[in-house]
Amino acid sequence: MKAQPTKTLLATVCATALLSAAPALAQDMKDMPGMQPAAPAKPARPTKPATHDQPMPGMDHGAPPPADTSGSGHDGMAGMPGMDHDMGAMTGVFGSYPMNREASGTSWQPDASEHSGIHAMHGAWTTMVHATVNGVYDRQQGPRGDTKTFVSGMLMAAARRDLSNLDALNFRVMLSPEPPMGPSGYPLLLASGETADGVHPLIDRQHPHDLFMELSASYTHRLSEHDNVFLYAGLPGEPAFGPPAFMHRQSIQDSPEAPISHHWLDSTHITFGVATLGWVHDDWKLEVSRFKGREPDQHRWDIEAPKLDSTAVRLSWNPTRNWALQASWADQKSPEQLDPAEDEHRWSASAIYTTGFGQHGSWATTAAWGRRRSTGGPALDAYVLESAVKPSGPWTVFARAESTRTDELTPGVLHGPVATVSKVSLGLIHDWRLAPHVKFGLGGLYAVNFVPSSLAASYGSDDPTGAMAFVRLKIE
Repeated sequence: MKAQPTKTLLATVCATALLSAAPALAQDMKDMPGMQPAAPAKPARPTKPATHDQPMPGMDHGAPPPADTSGSGHDGMAGMPGMDHDMGAMTGVFGSYPMNREASGTSWQPDASEHSGIHAMHGAWTTMVHATVNGVYDRQQGPRGDTKTFVSGMLMAAARRDLSNLDALNFRVMLSPEPPMGPSGYPLLLASGETADGVHPLIDRQHPHDLFMELSASYTHRLSEHDNVFLYAGLPGEPAFGPPAFMHRQSIQDSPEAPISHHWLDSTHITFGVATLGWVHDDWKLEVSRFKGREPDQHRWDIEAPKLDSTAVRLSWNPTRNWALQASWADQKSPEQLDPAEDEHRWSASAIYTTGFGQHGSWATTAAWGRRRSTGGPALDAYVLESAVKPSGPWTVFARAESTRTDELTPGVLHGPVATVSKVSLGLIHDWRLAPHVKFGLGGLYAVNFVPSSLAASYGSDDPTGAMAFVRLKIE
């Protein structure tokens, strides 16, 4: 397949996805500013700390959560006393907005998003725990492909305390089961990124994430009903760049496959040293981060020494409960271990749309653009469109189309000829509930990769394919 048909196919996929979203977008127009009655008052922080020592109502003693009648897939939280369909009585950590808005690090998603987790209260502290573990069989076609069985996922826990002056203190831990897969990672055609063995560039494979994906703390100070400022610090943590990390985006979080655009949009989600100062004004958020520019090294079990040598700035806006928009920029110092003299500038912009689907389903879509430019190098762009539909509780269908302009696909060379490559993947998963907060899923995905004629010979085809079959255990 030549470059032009590839672009045509990708454009067709993107256009089809956007057209299929048109009814939901039209329906949501009534929620846009100036096209609806005055919105209800925003949730306020509790006026004094909670003092309960038992799990939150509806979640104690393993009882099943109340049924979700909101159509937005919030897994029973809607029925809890004092909480509306988007957990409006539980504010976010960084401001007076619904908790559903929060995603990875300090990033935002739409208020209409799901918020998975087992919540409980212990004295003045509110805790949350959730986990996802995937067992994956991966097969990538052609001479540059491979097969592998591996485990991926994450375990996340948080503890929050609301103070009497309406300030908030929050701690968060996120762990990964991926280090045992070893320095070769898992096969993924067209992927590239940080070295996984400290010697060779990683090409057509995805590196394992570090055991410690996040160890962070934040403090939020309320200035007024409309304004809050916060300080977030992590070792590791996530600086203020890009959309939420891919494993946190509702539009694709059910897929065990990392995007080939990962190192354009969200590879900084594990940064060993980050400090972010942010200001939240109603539905706007402005953040500035200082962080360690070097990507994690090949030692996946340790905690690396912090170094705040790089800068990121992000502006976020949630105009309605269904939309989350962001634009960000980063000056990243020496990100690549194999080429330490090279710095990189990054830009990103994204739009996330989430809405209900039918009576109990949900539909989430993300469109994103990212750009990387190394010292003296060309501008390299990536485009992503991904969407997940849950027509009912058990089923989820997800798809992603992406294109990257990259110079990292020449074996043995850190920067080779620039090529534009594209990928389209489609998958689904069916879940069975084993217990009130435990689900078991069985799923699969199929991907078609498109490469230019200059790379076709080494890939054995100009449209090599890949597939994954997976089982999933989810605690939420």
